[in-house]
This record gives sequence, structure tokens and C-alpha cells, in this order.
Amino acid sequence: MTPPRIRRRRAADLDACVAALAVVHEVDRYPLNWPADPHRWLREPLPARAWVAVDADTAVVGHVAVHRVPDPPDVPPARPTAEVVRLFVVPSARGRALGDALLDRARRWASRRGTDLVLEVVAGNTAATAVYERTGWRCTGTSTAPWTTPDGSAVSLRHYTTRSDAAPAP
Repeated sequence: MTPPRIRRRRAADLDACVAALAVVHEVDRYPLNWPADPHRWLREPLPARAWVAVDADTAVVGHVAVHRVPDPPDVPPARPTAEVVRLFVVPSARGRALGDALLDRARRWASRRGTDLVLEVVAGNTAATAVYERTGWRCTGTSTAPWTTPDGSAVSLRHYTTRSDAAPAP
């Protein structure tokens, strides 16, 4: 079996990305709230870079994007930061470390640019949390999301970073 390869996402990939995302949503409820316009959701926030994992038949089986996080106003500029977003792998391609490989691609991109990475994950998503912690991400805290579940319940988020000097979550 040929392992999936990771390459930069192209505009022509968006339909396949949405189809893969629909499968992930059906199985895992990710994203928790299905977007009104999933094509737009995958393109935003405006990614600095996005990648797909494709199998031997060039079907999209995974996705990740990063976007730059603006410096807070009235704070001296620090090292640039980018957020990892829209990470998913279709169930039929799991168990091949594609999530790890997609995260590694984002880390290499950030490293070449002297950029720190951060991400958020729904606190109850133990599978995603396990991937992040296994691949060296550090939890720096939790917060309540500014959005809710489909039934209106609050959502707790865990915040992660790749920065080695970040304070761990209490």
C-alpha cells in the first residue's frame, strides 16, 4: 500500500476537502457545528498555508491549515504566531500517523519562518488531545468558546502551543 503524501492544498482540492470533512463530521462531529458554507470555512481564517494528505488515487484523506495570529494592540511585537486550524483525517485513513504528519508539515513551515504555533481543541476531544500531546504540544490553559454546541451548550476549549518556554496549564 502506497502511503498518502502531503502536498500544498490547491483551489481545485476544495470540493474534495469538503467531501472528506463531511465524512469526518458524520463520524466525529468535527466541526462541532457544520458550517453554512464549508468551502469558505476551510479557506478562513485566511490561511497562510494549507496542506492536504492524498492517497494513491489522489483522493483527499486529510487536511490542515495555519493562519497568522495578529499581535495584540498596544503590545510590543513578539515572535510571530500562527494558529493550526482545520485539521482532520478521514476515518478510513486513520492509523497511519497522518495527523502527526500534517502537524509536522505545519511545524516545519513555522520553524522556517521563526513562527510559534498555537491551536485550540474542544476539551472533550480525547483523540485529538492525545495526538497533540504525543507530538510535543503543551497545554497552556482552557477557556470557554465564543460559540456554542448545536443545542446551545457552552464549549470548553483546551489551548496548546509548540513553544517550549510556555507556562503549562495549572
